[in-house]
Amino acid sequence: MRSVMPVSPEKRVAGIAGCALWALAILLPVWASAAVNPQQELVDEAQATVEAFNTDAGTKEALHTLGPETRAIFILPDFFRWGFLVGGASGKGLLIVRDEKTGRWSQPVFYNVASMNIGAQVGTDVSEIIVVVRSKKGVEQFYSAGFKLGASAGLAAGPTGTGTSTHGLSADMVAYARKKGLFAGVALGGAVVTVAENENGAYYGRSATPREIIEGSVTNPRSLELGHVTRKLFE
Repeated sequence: MRSVMPVSPEKRVAGIAGCALWALAILLPVWASAAVNPQQELVDEAQATVEAFNTDAGTKEALHTLGPETRAIFILPDFFRWGFLVGGASGKGLLIVRDEKTGRWSQPVFYNVASMNIGAQVGTDVSEIIVVVRSKKGVEQFYSAGFKLGASAGLAAGPTGTGTSTHGLSADMVAYARKKGLFAGVALGGAVVTVAENENGAYYGRSATPREIIEGSVTNPRSLELGHVTRKLFE
């Protein structure tokens, strides 16, 4: 009968360590892929917002009528507003621009949005907002480092509901919102929009200006579905 040689403590520790390293080598890629990417999460939320507007009877028809003249859309999946005498609002948004020749939608540009108001507003709410940009002047606003909504380029609240018409509406931008709460006061007009340079750099792997992103100098294939669902919104 062959005798079994005892395993030394050193070899036992080495064996355990080897197994642990092997397990890490397998699991780390899985954990990395499952990690939350905040930029992609915003892109996915923006896609969900577009899909929600496309199934909402109150906004679908109105947005469809704006289709032929739409140059870009600015999507705010979660625009948080609060107020008690002094009010504020903030959110993160994405701009995608439609190519006039091909009709294709660009890669998204990331922005921060914030405002502060003084008045009698009381309450809180969270809204999904889509701003339809109808003019070259409106698009050019987003190429700057920062601007105030409604200041240089006109901003109007879009009409909603079956049978609504945008005839006679001349604003450069038309905003549509789906509220998730209750609020009195605070409008989107006057909110300051600034380029989220860190988010753009993180999503595309290098720094890029809004114009470079729109013109396709950088790409991220994970944003393509957002363009597809947006096209359906204006068909």
